[in-house]
Amino acid sequence: MIFLVAAVLSSCNDYLDINENKNKPTSASAELVLPQALAATALVLNAYNTYGMQIGGYAANAGGYGGFNETVSYKYTPNNYSNLWPVSYDNLEDYQYIINQTDGDDANAYVNSVARIMKVYGFQLLVDTYNNVPYTNALQGLANLTPGYDNAISIYKSLADELDIAIAAIEKGLASPIAPNSISANDIVFKGKMENWIKLANTIKLRLVIRANGKVTFTNTNFDALGFLTKDEGDALVNPGYTRDNNKQNPAWNTWAFSNTGSAGLKSWIPSTFIMTFYDGTKLTDNGRGKAMYYQFPSTGTNQLGYESTGIPKSPDGSFWYPGSERKGTLAGSSTGVLKGPEAGYPLFTVAESNFLQAEAKVVGISIPVGETAKDLFEAGILASFKYLYQLPNGTASGNYTTDEAAYLSSNSSSYLVNFDLATTQSEQIEAIITQKYIALNMIHSAEGWNEYRRTGFPKVSGIAPETTFASKVSQSPRADRLPTRILYPSSEVQYNGANVPSADSFNSLIFWAK
Repeated sequence: MIFLVAAVLSSCNDYLDINENKNKPTSASAELVLPQALAATALVLNAYNTYGMQIGGYAANAGGYGGFNETVSYKYTPNNYSNLWPVSYDNLEDYQYIINQTDGDDANAYVNSVARIMKVYGFQLLVDTYNNVPYTNALQGLANLTPGYDNAISIYKSLADELDIAIAAIEKGLASPIAPNSISANDIVFKGKMENWIKLANTIKLRLVIRANGKVTFTNTNFDALGFLTKDEGDALVNPGYTRDNNKQNPAWNTWAFSNTGSAGLKSWIPSTFIMTFYDGTKLTDNGRGKAMYYQFPSTGTNQLGYESTGIPKSPDGSFWYPGSERKGTLAGSSTGVLKGPEAGYPLFTVAESNFLQAEAKVVGISIPVGETAKDLFEAGILASFKYLYQLPNGTASGNYTTDEAAYLSSNSSSYLVNFDLATTQSEQIEAIITQKYIALNMIHSAEGWNEYRRTGFPKVSGIAPETTFASKVSQSPRADRLPTRILYPSSEVQYNGANVPSADSFNSLIFWAK
């Protein structure tokens, strides 16, 4: 049996990272730093996806591996998932560098605004993972190596304010007869289309407002009239020019499928039995997305987290998340699903998640500049999920996603988790929205699916059977759901900033918005 250091996180490819010494950023223009920072965000998100899929029910330990330790017991130490903290703050330093270089400069209002939006994005990741974190006095380098911790609720309020500042600056630039400098040559997400950045900022703000669940008094809960990410803009994808070259592959492909030399990626994890129930007919029938996403579906190997036996399926080269038949790493790629290929863009924010956020806003009465009904937005979210999974790396679709989405709605017409008309109470409507969002986030933004479970309790879990719960078979959690509440502050922070680190444990400490 191969021993595994269980808290594996994807290694960070540094080919676009600007800082060698994080306390003394390399001198560079803000415009040139921007694409490097955005590419680094994809690496950060890949690490969060790994954390989320392991803890949040999307994956389980594969056959042939041991040493999972706290990853399956949930009795976390500061060494578990400890890489999330430094990679997040490293990336945030890049965005803060851009902000510092361009504040008050109208000519550089666009690059400044994008950096603000992405700084908000990064800090929400941290708050949603750790709760209180250094914010006000963070990102100062040598000027403050032991920053204090801000209250998570106050950080959320400030993040929404920052988005309003960025949106206003972009709107001013778009209306000005002397436009700010274009960032089209350095924007590896929207190619300089600033209206799309406003929509992304709106969408991030909506996620803040919904997740805060009435626990934050925001300065402003209105949204820019341009609205949110929709099918018209498409998914917000980071792509600095990913190729099969060394250290330049899509990070998810590099982690889970194959390296640029063709060696197999991480094989110590396989899909969970719990998540497969939303595809194989146990809870829902979804042949379309199942085949688009999983290798050998519906015979894909699965396991319950924490169960170890000689009969557990082993991961194939390329993982069960690469559905393609070509399993030679130097040739594999150009596939549907979540990995797609070495040159595929990395999702920053999907249209599916945007639609589900809007649907929930409609249900709970949050005012948004959108005319569609909650049902319209709910079904748009499902369709957008199909569309994303059916897309090849070049953006073209393999298969008819609209036909297969219609078949999905028909096959599951008796379930209120799919047929929104059958969700007759607000609770059932929220359950349907969050369950579909959980499915749509599967191995794309798995940490967001975990966050939504902790916030809402959906999708529902019960008992100990692998079909009804994603809790580990050897969980030590005393909670009714047998799940942890969070991971711990990392060992590096405990060692170097211990006087400021709040107390926390993995079974009782809640993120402020959690149940």
